[in-house]
Amino acid sequence: MAELDQHEGEQDLEKKIQETRQRFKNEFLQDSTEKYDSRDVERLQQDDALVEGYLTWRLYVVDDALKMIDESFQWRKEFGLNDLTESTIPRWMFETGAVYLHGYDKEGNKLFWFKVKLHVKDAKTMQDKKKYVAFWLERYAKKEPGMPLTVVFDMSESGLSNIDMEFVRYIINCFKVYYPKFLSKMIIVDMPWIMNAAWKIVKSWLGPEAISKLKFTTRSEIQTFIGPEYLPAHMGGTDPFKYSYPPLPDDDFQTPICDNGPIVSEDETESKEGEMESKDALESSFNSEVAVKPKKVNFLEDSLRAEDNDKGDISARTKGARKPLTTFKGPLLDVSPAEELSFGSGETEKKSLIILSNVTKNQVAFKVRTTAPEKYRVKPSSSCCEPGASVDIVVSLHGGSQASPQDRFLVMAAEMDNAGSQELAQFWKEVPKTKVMEHRLRCHVLESVKPTVSPLRDSPVETATSGQQELNTALMRVTACTSRLEQKLNTCLWVQKVLVGLVLILVVLNLLCLYLLGASQRPS
Repeated sequence: MAELDQHEGEQDLEKKIQETRQRFKNEFLQDSTEKYDSRDVERLQQDDALVEGYLTWRLYVVDDALKMIDESFQWRKEFGLNDLTESTIPRWMFETGAVYLHGYDKEGNKLFWFKVKLHVKDAKTMQDKKKYVAFWLERYAKKEPGMPLTVVFDMSESGLSNIDMEFVRYIINCFKVYYPKFLSKMIIVDMPWIMNAAWKIVKSWLGPEAISKLKFTTRSEIQTFIGPEYLPAHMGGTDPFKYSYPPLPDDDFQTPICDNGPIVSEDETESKEGEMESKDALESSFNSEVAVKPKKVNFLEDSLRAEDNDKGDISARTKGARKPLTTFKGPLLDVSPAEELSFGSGETEKKSLIILSNVTKNQVAFKVRTTAPEKYRVKPSSSCCEPGASVDIVVSLHGGSQASPQDRFLVMAAEMDNAGSQELAQFWKEVPKTKVMEHRLRCHVLESVKPTVSPLRDSPVETATSGQQELNTALMRVTACTSRLEQKLNTCLWVQKVLVGLVLILVVLNLLCLYLLGASQRPS
């Protein structure tokens, strides 16, 4: 019954997506095609997830979704979003560090930081600031499509001179209209009391669909949403990150460790170009994970040997790995899964499979990198794929490591023209970045089903630890609330004393007036 309801729901969604596309074409495109960028219109016709995002944000009311699409597409053309690059933004904006993407919250959502104290209200630079915010949002949307953001307004050391209501309203509209389903939470940290009135206005701009996403917090409470590893020191965190430009901050993707040991990265091979030929060949063989002898190998020999040696090994290697169900269609490789690698805590949930399919007429070199190289083993992490062929890559958790929503994987691929004459390590050093396809995968942590009878040696400790963490969090919240109430109570008492003083003064003045009035009426 549940499967039938789900199937009917999917059919209804498909109908609404088709209706939205058809009505947009009939009602908006026929009037004028110059209002929109043709690339956005084409994407709307091809990308179901984009249309679904608008429909979801407007509670599946097609009329409201169409208005939102119209407004956002006009904005995209006005700001030239499809052609917006780093070079089109004034350099000084990047250097201020007032806005940037870095780190993840506890749910695995990317953090979009606004350092309010670094913002100065200036009408002359307003348009550039708006483009600057749009640049970051568009950059993230292309790198991690479908993944929401958590916006953090760091208001420490800020004042009224740093608040620009027009700019704040623009940021709200970015998430309310221009990027549907993009906002996970909006966290305001250490807001001065003098700005309460301003943020009441902001709440009215958010609308009912986003008002629940607004979170006011203090430094002591921020760790409810963000772990200390992604918080700066002034918020009680341990993150050593310091913003600097250039380059733009990005995830720290590193070469993972394969089953045979660490793989030598391109950076290391660049620094060792002058060493012995045999050592250089050994490094490249570790990179391709097929040869162990210190001799040069080419891609033709590599693929033939891999085909002979791995036929009986592939099934054993992929056994127990979670099979992907979705596919990302790329220009060089189709990548399965499209967005997420799923891991759980059970023994049968510690492996996931990435399938790469070559859709070109040439060999394609690929490599996989991760933000947590100490936790995962990837085999093969770097190799090549023949035209029309597929490669199975097993990603497994190492030892007792646990997957986290913050973990990311980067699949890089580049087409090889002269496959037989180059080494893999040398190829990656020489290939231009413009010819490299990149696709990111995030981790999805499966919820484990707790057994009815837990092992005696585990359950009391786990329960105690969990209970203690919850108790600590509750105590922190109570302490913070008590502190705020105490401050408000002191303020009320002070105001009460002032009012009592004023009342006494008024009583004395009234008595004095009555006395003078009585004295003036007495007969002399």
